Amino acid sequence: MPTLSPTGKDPRSVKADALVVATAATPEGPVLLGADALPRGLRSALSSLSALGVSGKADEVHRVPSGGQVAAPVVVLTGTGSLAGDEAPSLEALRRAAGAAVRELAGTPTVAVALPADDVATATAVAEGALLGAYAYRAYRARTADRHKEPVATVHLVTPRYRDRHLKAAIERAHVVAEAVAATRDLVNCPPADLYPAEFARRAQDQAKGAPVKVTVLDDKQLAAGGYGGILGVGQGSSRPPRLVKVAYHPRGAARHVALVGKGITFDSGGLSIKPAQGMETMKLDMAGAAVVLETVLAVARLGLPVRVTGWMALAENMPSGTAQRPSDVLTTYGGRTVEVLNTDAEGRLVLADAIVAAGEENPDAIIDIATLTGAQMVALGNRVSAVMGSDDALVADVRAAADAAGEQFWPMPLPEELRASLDSQVADIANIGDRFGGMLVAGLFLREFVPTTEDGRRLPWAHLDIAGPAFNESAPWGYTGKGGTGVGVRTLVTLLEDVASAR
Repeated sequence: MPTLSPTGKDPRSVKADALVVATAATPEGPVLLGADALPRGLRSALSSLSALGVSGKADEVHRVPSGGQVAAPVVVLTGTGSLAGDEAPSLEALRRAAGAAVRELAGTPTVAVALPADDVATATAVAEGALLGAYAYRAYRARTADRHKEPVATVHLVTPRYRDRHLKAAIERAHVVAEAVAATRDLVNCPPADLYPAEFARRAQDQAKGAPVKVTVLDDKQLAAGGYGGILGVGQGSSRPPRLVKVAYHPRGAARHVALVGKGITFDSGGLSIKPAQGMETMKLDMAGAAVVLETVLAVARLGLPVRVTGWMALAENMPSGTAQRPSDVLTTYGGRTVEVLNTDAEGRLVLADAIVAAGEENPDAIIDIATLTGAQMVALGNRVSAVMGSDDALVADVRAAADAAGEQFWPMPLPEELRASLDSQVADIANIGDRFGGMLVAGLFLREFVPTTEDGRRLPWAHLDIAGPAFNESAPWGYTGKGGTGVGVRTLVTLLEDVASAR
């Protein structure tokens, strides 16, 4: 994680290896934004942006020599996207522009970022983008390590608000959240041979050292004694047994309690309902929900938020073998509900079912689960927009609002009652698959069955976040998002929990 600090110096005099300024696409052509502080000669040289191949579009990063007119030897032009009239870039456009520039400047030790940052909100967005963009996963580089550039190490954020105490606090928060996103990315990017359930649990314990949280790990023997048939059923085909990890943050005086539940399939072969070879290539990502839960709880604890948060990570490896569960097997999940397994590749909902029931026993004010759950999510919303659905409209709306504020894209989806009948089983309480059409919604309806009810018969407020596509970027890098694990969900959940804490 780079060091980021605000400065009120004239951008012309900031000592750095590169100076980043913003461009935008307008109906009249590309323009520089907030570049009044640049020397007249440099502004003149940059005035014909089109001739330099600059359009101002998002994700566009160009480097030009400064000609000695500023302290930095290179000026970097980063696009914020299309603007009309006197319109200013959105906060997310600034995040992405800063992130794209810092990401592209890997190998450059020190960068000065002079994007429009005239108030705390815009300066914070630029800081967040820069921190998120300075990420690389290098754990397995050996002989090729020297061919891959190190991320930017130092960022100078140029802003007139550099002395503002609110900005200082916002930057401290941005560091904590960006570190949580980076830690999530590291877990998702780790090869499954090295990140199996027991190892994931060990890493959770290691990361929690020094934080005001308590970590509890149930191994396979304890899961069997406790009746966690969903997690055990999914994990029984692997030689590396499952775990259920609870990470609890309970600050003194907390009035609200939110439970987070994460799907942690450390590798998903599909089990006996095996995936095609190409479908397994990225299935190390199937534990992204659990990674998000772990790093969110730790971030909330490090921020000292006055809200109780309990994270549940249901960890298993879904493998085919002579001991694997079979299609038509019946599992007894935690709490006693039986499930007919018609497809062993619909395994995430089985481990989540156990964890949701366990989370509900503590009677939290809300339960939120997050999972790379269905391919149908990608069919419906693509690879950048996650889904949110649930039993409580207000909670779903709160998740959506938190995502918008954080700069992540979540879209509300329904839970149509007519699809519930497709989950009826001939032999058990429920089947693990139903109608193929609307598969994302059917999976949500399955999970809803395991959300506990209150004494008056109402379900606890519950939201389900399906991040199947957005959790892993297989295409070209964009904004502050590189290839591989993205850490999506951390920023939304931290923002949501801040909102819960402030409303106490």
